[in-house]
Amino acid sequence: MAYWRRNSRQMQAATGQVAVAPTSPVAEKPKSPRSRMMRQYDLVERVRSYNPDTDEDLLNRAYVYAMKAHGTQTRASGDPYFSHPLEVAAILTNLKLDDATIVAALLHDTIEDTEATRAEIDNIFGHEIGALVEGLTKLKRLELVSREAKQAENLRKLLLAIADDVRVLLIKLADRLHNMRTLEFVPHASRRRIAEETLDIYAPLAGRMGMQEMREELEDLSFHTLDPEAYAVVMQRLDALAERNRNLIGEIESQLSKNLQKNGITARVYGRRKQPFSIWTKMERKSVGFEQLSDIFGFRVVMPDVEACYRALGVVHTTWPVVPGRFKDYISTPKQNDYRSIHTTVIGPGNQRVELQIRTEEMNQIAEFGIAAHAFYKDGMGSPTERLKHESNAFAWLRHTVGILSESANPEEFLEHTKLELFHDQVFCFTPKGKLIALPRQANVIDFAYAVHTDVGNSAVGCKINGKFAPLSSELQNGDEVEVLTSVAQSAPPSAWESLAVTGKARAAIRRATRTAVRDQYAGLGRRIIDRLFARAKIEYADDKLKGALPRLARASIEDVMASVGRGELKASDVARAMYPDYKEERMVRYGAKKSLAVKLKLKSPPHPARSTSVIPVRGINSDLPVKFAPNGGAVPGDRIVGIVTPGEGITIYPIQSPALKDFEEEPERWLDVRWDIDETMPQRFPARILVHNVNEPGSLAQVATVIAEHDGNIDNISMSRRSPDFTELTIDLEVYDLKHLSAIIAQLRAKAVVAKVERVNG
Repeated sequence: MAYWRRNSRQMQAATGQVAVAPTSPVAEKPKSPRSRMMRQYDLVERVRSYNPDTDEDLLNRAYVYAMKAHGTQTRASGDPYFSHPLEVAAILTNLKLDDATIVAALLHDTIEDTEATRAEIDNIFGHEIGALVEGLTKLKRLELVSREAKQAENLRKLLLAIADDVRVLLIKLADRLHNMRTLEFVPHASRRRIAEETLDIYAPLAGRMGMQEMREELEDLSFHTLDPEAYAVVMQRLDALAERNRNLIGEIESQLSKNLQKNGITARVYGRRKQPFSIWTKMERKSVGFEQLSDIFGFRVVMPDVEACYRALGVVHTTWPVVPGRFKDYISTPKQNDYRSIHTTVIGPGNQRVELQIRTEEMNQIAEFGIAAHAFYKDGMGSPTERLKHESNAFAWLRHTVGILSESANPEEFLEHTKLELFHDQVFCFTPKGKLIALPRQANVIDFAYAVHTDVGNSAVGCKINGKFAPLSSELQNGDEVEVLTSVAQSAPPSAWESLAVTGKARAAIRRATRTAVRDQYAGLGRRIIDRLFARAKIEYADDKLKGALPRLARASIEDVMASVGRGELKASDVARAMYPDYKEERMVRYGAKKSLAVKLKLKSPPHPARSTSVIPVRGINSDLPVKFAPNGGAVPGDRIVGIVTPGEGITIYPIQSPALKDFEEEPERWLDVRWDIDETMPQRFPARILVHNVNEPGSLAQVATVIAEHDGNIDNISMSRRSPDFTELTIDLEVYDLKHLSAIIAQLRAKAVVAKVERVNG
């Protein structure tokens, strides 16, 4: 991310004028370590405050075990190392987590940094706690800011571990939070890497799990490390703003409360200021100055139930003017991280814009603590992971992301998808049957189609948005109803869609479908080559017989063999020998250039397709075969042609008179008999090249281009060189329908007075 790339002068300019906003507590700098370590009874009391049935003996044993295991180890700050797991446990007690999670937090560094073993922890504390500690031990070895492939593979391991038991993630986030609070004691060379890792992975992951308070603190601590000057300037402006508008905050809170009470609604109203990192990124994203931000602070209106939320909304909207386009109902349509609230902005007292978030107490807890707000410590409800499968959309997102692991062809694709999912806000659309589809902002219909099902995306040919036809590249808006039109004739999407798609899932699916389509093309070509060889050798081909020969060919399947032959990686004669060990290839004996014509002259009179099964038909570049044309001159229908198999590229078609064919005279196994197979009802253009010597005078090039255009030719490329003061040599790459069409253009060019000579180039 590029939020710290402005220098301090740019920052001052961006925040030079101060707008109106209130104060609220925020950490201005990383916190120093606690001067006093938490005692056993302090820990037990913290847990008992929200879980009266806590296992005090378990907590005490874990406390003593971890303290003895870490012994005299110290942290970079000089504090006893044991203070770190204690602080991690304290953070988790604020989230009101179960005994097993608190104990695992106390023990989370023991296997890695002491002589403790998994077997010993299992024996003393049980298998559940042992599994949590081991999961955290594996994660500690991961370095998430590194080369792309390594980073992607480590992110895979992280998500797999936390999907197995989400409490591993909660402990890991608390561990990272305490490390960030004490980052000032880490060597300077490591600080930036740790801060970038936190901002890149852990903060967004906390946000995806709905843990907004933890996300905000992680972001601000990272921001403070990565760009301390920008952080200090934002804080200075916020503090000045808060001091200037101290009375206004109380006035707004008071008026909101009075108006609600007047209508018989009891509510808890309090103001809250946005965090420095959130403000800075918004300024960067929208390219605005500090004074142009209207939502630096907002007010939360906490209600007893959902019905009261909508009643409060009615009171607010009838009391103050509403700012158009600023209303969002996340109660009826929750975000994927379980966030639920009504957002609206009104013109309040003093003509100030006031942003309101109206929600219930339960919604407020989930908004702040995310998946940790689900009652982990309640008994009789199954494992936390099982409960979250039913209670938490955020955990459903996590399980879906892990599901992508099995579909990603390589780690980089998975990293691309996951980072995109972590960072993007969402837009909500509907299928015609009313199914809700959540997508990143700026997503289009292609992304929507793949979100519905991969097969729908692969066969999409059009769409309707809110009942009207629209391009597949149309950007979607909240509330759009999207109908994707599909066709069985399209089995694979155009490869160009990859650049249009926004979501990682769509991009990965398009790449996968493209790879499959190309492989099918090579396999089809390989099968035709093998059929041709077997027909010429008069031996029988059968898939069952080839299947028995797969080990000798070192291929896993028949399709792999066919694709390898099509790519030129495997010779058809090798396949024949694997199936028939006594097969001997009949090679043509060559005694020079004259004899070598035997291969070419077989095509002098192309056979009728009905009378030859060994000749491969060529339909052009849009056929189901991987075909391309000679690079320096192409080939057009009417030319006698020959195919050359190029390893990894398919067939290259050459006119039989091409001088380039001499390069392949000693490789007869690469030569293929091919013929044109043109559908006259669907004209198609083919590449050709001509060389034009024209008089060097004004307008001569225009005359040449006019002749080509008037005869329905298409100029694909043109290059010029001066051979003498009076003449210019033009090399023109054309697209024409056939040899007759090309000859007509050449004849008309020769008739022009400005043209001295025209000839075709045979590549």
